[in-house]
Amino acid sequence: MKRKNEDTASANGQSKKRAVSPTSTHSNFRKGLFDTESLEKYTQQYADSQPYKHAVIPSLIHDPLLRSVRAEILENLHFTPKETDIYKIHQSGDLANLSGLDSSSLSRLPSLLTLRDALYSPEFRHYVSTVAASGPLSGQKTDMAINVYTPGCHLLCHDDVIGSRRVSYILYLLDPDVPWKAEYGGALRLYPTEERTTKKGEVAKVPRPDWSTVIPPQWNQLAFFTVQPGESFHDVEEVYRPGEGEKEEGVGRVRMAISGWYHIPQEGEEGYDPELEAKLAEKSSLSQLQGKTDEFDLPQPQWRSFPEESPEDAEEPELSEQDLSFLVKYITPSYLTPDIVEELSSSFQDESSLRLSNFLSKKLAVRLRTFIEAAEKHPVIPAPAAAANNCGVAAPPHKHRFLFRQPRTEPPSTQEEASPYDELLDTLFPSLAFKKWLALATGLTLSKANILARRFRRGMDYTLASSYEEEDPQLEVCLGITPSKGWGDEDEGEEEGEDAQASSGNDATNSKNGNISSNSKATTNTADEDDTVGGYEVYMAGDDADEADDGSDDGVEIPASLAKKNQSSSTGAGQRRGAGNRKADPAIYKSSTTDEDDGVLFSMPAGWNNMSIVLRDTGVLRFVKYVSRSARGDRWDVCGEFGVVGLEKEDGEGGEE
Repeated sequence: MKRKNEDTASANGQSKKRAVSPTSTHSNFRKGLFDTESLEKYTQQYADSQPYKHAVIPSLIHDPLLRSVRAEILENLHFTPKETDIYKIHQSGDLANLSGLDSSSLSRLPSLLTLRDALYSPEFRHYVSTVAASGPLSGQKTDMAINVYTPGCHLLCHDDVIGSRRVSYILYLLDPDVPWKAEYGGALRLYPTEERTTKKGEVAKVPRPDWSTVIPPQWNQLAFFTVQPGESFHDVEEVYRPGEGEKEEGVGRVRMAISGWYHIPQEGEEGYDPELEAKLAEKSSLSQLQGKTDEFDLPQPQWRSFPEESPEDAEEPELSEQDLSFLVKYITPSYLTPDIVEELSSSFQDESSLRLSNFLSKKLAVRLRTFIEAAEKHPVIPAPAAAANNCGVAAPPHKHRFLFRQPRTEPPSTQEEASPYDELLDTLFPSLAFKKWLALATGLTLSKANILARRFRRGMDYTLASSYEEEDPQLEVCLGITPSKGWGDEDEGEEEGEDAQASSGNDATNSKNGNISSNSKATTNTADEDDTVGGYEVYMAGDDADEADDGSDDGVEIPASLAKKNQSSSTGAGQRRGAGNRKADPAIYKSSTTDEDDGVLFSMPAGWNNMSIVLRDTGVLRFVKYVSRSARGDRWDVCGEFGVVGLEKEDGEGGEE
């Protein structure tokens, strides 16, 4: 995201910035803020702060001015609900361009314009740079928007590193007459980092899985920190829905704030360094995400190669009696019949994806549901002693967080009774028989497997969008074993019957056993968007490398009265984890302003006894949406990544046609 306002004349001849005297500027802030004693107090607070340098200034703005700003916002501005892998939010358009509006529009926002000019005035920029010891801050390039978090809204872990940003700030515009309670959520949370030495001997900073500092929002409170690559990691806690029987106060839990950035000096300003922005880009989060810190990620893949098929096996690919005898203990029998397997393969060849309902056999599904429902009462993922070292919390949090367990590396003792959960992870998924069935159902040749069980805790866990970068496609299988309801797809997989139900493709072709329907792209919406609880897995098209970033973001709106004059928009995912500038962020898939293709290739809500099978190509993004604390339970699954060999690429797919 790029939002800017330069000290040049606007197209209609109006000056984009107003000259404001120091005396006038000081009057817009609380009395005494610019006193030496106050400045020294916050400078010391900033220097002593942990886990990285930050400051919190209460009662920043002259109270009548900020109340007037809030009233203007509520009366005149329009907010667009947006949702990506990293956030769910309601957002205004770009406030940096307010000066370019016509006089009629400006007449409705005089206090907001005054506030914008005060925050970017030379006096206050000097104040912030002194406290933060950040060096000069630009007065040409302003960067701010209004974000509203209603219950269910959130912003996940990131470090704000994009382009020329130097200091990040948040000024809270909550209801001034109804104190915000910490239990409402919405806090700014800061993550500590630890230094790790890479295999090449380089030192890298890696964020820990959980935050260490919590800053609850308060009316007229300013929080700010210097943007530091690989260090300034933070998130915004979910604004929680009221609990059962809990009464709302005032207008409800609405976390409104002006947020933005102060940038490094631009050309023509004091302190301008023509090479500085390029130097900052080298340290950006994108480099951290794709580069040297990957070796510290948890979990690390544990690939297991399958033995090469003998010529006899290649000539007779059908499941043997031994294979069937093994698989029927786990899989619904109808999925093992030749006609259904052939139908699955045909559908997969057309769509490169399948959704299978009631995948596990009825007997196993009953045992597994009982086991998972009991495990939900405990804060860890269940694991026998032999698998204890293969469990943990996925990290770092700017990529993902969830509880995981990998298959055990040691065989179980003969006296040990395996749980149905163990059977899936340690026996079924790694087996040659399952690999053979999967190859028949997809028509692919599989060479290796990486298996993982995941538990996404309510109000805690997610995976952010990551791109698959290998040259050869990868087959990805995910068995949903989430026993609770309310995940947005209640019609699928509710019954634990023996009938197989598969979906993939466009035009429905129904049969009693094997329902191949048009649901390769499952809905991620319910009737009321605010009732969604996340937990769905999404595959999306990645960036178009041929399209240059223009800093815009289709679908973000300012109020109808201002929209035509203010076209430079903010994504809030300018608040993304520093994923670089994009023409359009491919992980944005929900906006109330467009009915166009949202880029979603395949999605699957959390559910019980449903399996997704997806062939993932280079550049395709994948993520699991943050699970809201209002979900009825945790999201559970067992996933497998399978190497694919011998798949010929179509013309135009990599290389020359």
